[in-house]
Amino acid sequence: MKKSLLILGAFITLSTSTSFAAPLNSLNNEQTAIGLSGDTVYIEHKFGDRFTLGYQSIDRDNYGDMKDIYGQYQFSNNLRGIIGNRDFDYSDSSMYLGLGLQGSLAPKLDGFASFVAGDEFNELQVGAGYQLAANVDLNVTYTNFMPDQGKDKDEIAVGATFKF
Repeated sequence: MKKSLLILGAFITLSTSTSFAAPLNSLNNEQTAIGLSGDTVYIEHKFGDRFTLGYQSIDRDNYGDMKDIYGQYQFSNNLRGIIGNRDFDYSDSSMYLGLGLQGSLAPKLDGFASFVAGDEFNELQVGAGYQLAANVDLNVTYTNFMPDQGKDKDEIAVGATFKF
């Protein structure tokens, strides 16, 4: 059932053409994750059972550095609400809202899909994280950044997440 919901969510996300640069991490209460994925560096911390607060810095070539502060609210084991603010080099900041889906695909392998939409952009991400060790994940992601002005940017990235 969980795999079916995750696959359905990924197809819905892809069909709406709207994600989020940091992968969706499975964190325990009061756990912190630091990671690097392609052109993104991030840190996030899970407060309590349901809320994660994070910061990420993204370099999108022609669009310059973008800095996000975001929160994730975990509605269930598989569904998260996302709210954040992105500061752009070339303009003001933009608030965004989104959803994320995450679930187990195989032992030590989680899949995720997310989308966020703001005033100035939409972003789609689909990927998977493989647990290399108890506190280290290897991530592979596809991201499609769609600014309201300018050219879309597609990226496939490999990264790592360290949890402590």
